[in-house]
Amino acid sequence: MIATDLASDPTPADDMSTPTPTPMPKTGSRYGRLWRRMPAELLYLLVAFPIALTGFGIVITLFFTGIGTLVTFFIGVVLIIGALYVARGFGTLDVMLIEWTGRPAIPRPEWQDARAATGFFGWLRAVLGNGHYWLYLLHTMIVDFIIKTVTWTITIVWLSIAVGGLTNWFWDMLTPGGIGDWYLSQWLLPDAAIDFRIADRILLLLVGAMFLATLPFVTRGLTSLHWLIARGILGAWKSDALQREVITLAASRGAAHSAEGHSLRRLERDIHDGPQQRLVRLQMDLAAADRQLAADPEQARILIGEAMQQSKDALEELRALSRGFAPPILLDRGLVAALESAAIRSTVPTRVVDELPPGAEFAQEIERNAYFVASEALTNAAKHSGATEVEVVVSLQNGEGTHLALRVTDNGTGGAFSIAGHGIAGLQERLRGLGGTLELSSPAGGPTVLTASIPVASPTPVS
Repeated sequence: MIATDLASDPTPADDMSTPTPTPMPKTGSRYGRLWRRMPAELLYLLVAFPIALTGFGIVITLFFTGIGTLVTFFIGVVLIIGALYVARGFGTLDVMLIEWTGRPAIPRPEWQDARAATGFFGWLRAVLGNGHYWLYLLHTMIVDFIIKTVTWTITIVWLSIAVGGLTNWFWDMLTPGGIGDWYLSQWLLPDAAIDFRIADRILLLLVGAMFLATLPFVTRGLTSLHWLIARGILGAWKSDALQREVITLAASRGAAHSAEGHSLRRLERDIHDGPQQRLVRLQMDLAAADRQLAADPEQARILIGEAMQQSKDALEELRALSRGFAPPILLDRGLVAALESAAIRSTVPTRVVDELPPGAEFAQEIERNAYFVASEALTNAAKHSGATEVEVVVSLQNGEGTHLALRVTDNGTGGAFSIAGHGIAGLQERLRGLGGTLELSSPAGGPTVLTASIPVASPTPVS
């Protein structure tokens, strides 16, 4: 846009006598950023070596003492596990310090698995069989100690030359007789007719300034080296993320099966206790009316009236149960229209706020579960909350993926909570099966806010 605006402006770009200013490179700002991070990086490089030396001494002592006492098994295993845990602590501390310097975050590994919950020996297998523990041990005993020894030496030498060169003139003035008879400038320019002492002051000042000017590049390079090593050895593996995803999917599938089974059992119980009993009563009333039709028409008419009432009640109960299924309006006109229909049927005044992209459509399963959440929330608000107003907001949220968000707020008395085996808990199980979440906030005095978040693909606009 900037280039287009300049090209379309007739002044002064069209005036060939006026030179077009050349944008300044951003090296100055980049160099400034290096300087802003340099103190933290320098401090890390200076303190990292003493920490690495301490970790090296403790871990190598514990580990090889444990190896030497393995004949006793218990003492040896305890010492080796102690070395693994100490190495884990020093490795985690190193990762935290590296991130403190401003380097990108390093994903943490998984330290436990399902075996750790099966008892002592399961925990022992989980620790000794976890490759991350052994990598942290390798890092603390060998890699980190060697690398930090080298980088600490480079940092100390670089910083010493910078500080020594910049302050040499001061210390040289405090020794009027000079320090020795050898001068660097005399070695470089043996035949020059100059005062070699003054020349050395200037030369060392320039060398110190050069080393100081390049110090941020050195600290950034050495810190980046430590970050790369830590990312490769101390970071999580891609298989860790895959394993977490498998566990999450397994839990979601189990939650979906549990929610579906609970819903089917509840539907079976409701049909058995409601419409089925009324239909049995209807059949008995009609049979009795048939027997009384010739002998006592008036009594038959009464029985037929009772049968008609039973059929009407059964129809109402079937309609109530059918609300647990997707209503036709949801399938025909989409989520927002179904929510508006539910709002009209609600006994509490309800307002639906549509913040979805125009014409957005989602998978039928997503819309059906969102509708169930809203219906359950409206039913609870009407039965228990004492609310006089309900608001239903449906929108899209973009964070870690795209989510369909449904928020139901009522101005009732609050105090609602989830009970296992009941409506809200069942909805939580249902959404967990879809990888979603359901949160309930209902402090005493209200308001009550029920928020559902369901992961979705990008919404498909209606053509």
